[in-house]
Amino acid sequence: MTLSFDPLSQLDRFAASVFDSPRAPRRMPVDLYRDGDRYVLHADLPGIDPGSIDVDVDGGQLSIRAERTMGAQDGVRWFARERESGSFLRQFALGDGVDIERISASYDSGVLSIIIPVSERAKARRIEVDSPDRREQIDA
Repeated sequence: MTLSFDPLSQLDRFAASVFDSPRAPRRMPVDLYRDGDRYVLHADLPGIDPGSIDVDVDGGQLSIRAERTMGAQDGVRWFARERESGSFLRQFALGDGVDIERISASYDSGVLSIIIPVSERAKARRIEVDSPDRREQIDA
């Protein structure tokens, strides 16, 4: 039986154990893109109780908070415990061009989806160009 030793993964685990506080909020990976007249944000939150998810807008900031708790397992001997538990937090600055009154969120299969509509005043629109030559043609 051959055991392999990966010094980089050991260093990564050591750094995480030293620098990550159990009380510090964890980051959640997200995808964010624009689809027509809305922004779509998908955040990976596998194993999260949907009741622990809090999405709020305060001023121009969107905040996502969630909590993952690991059940106590008395009498077990852990060989690996890589799934993080604790608080998760992401915050995003919203520009003036979004309609904060119509933001919606849903959670399905471990993914939180947030739809952020573009405000009417920020949508692209065509502006008619007026000129004196054009007015003469129309009036004639």
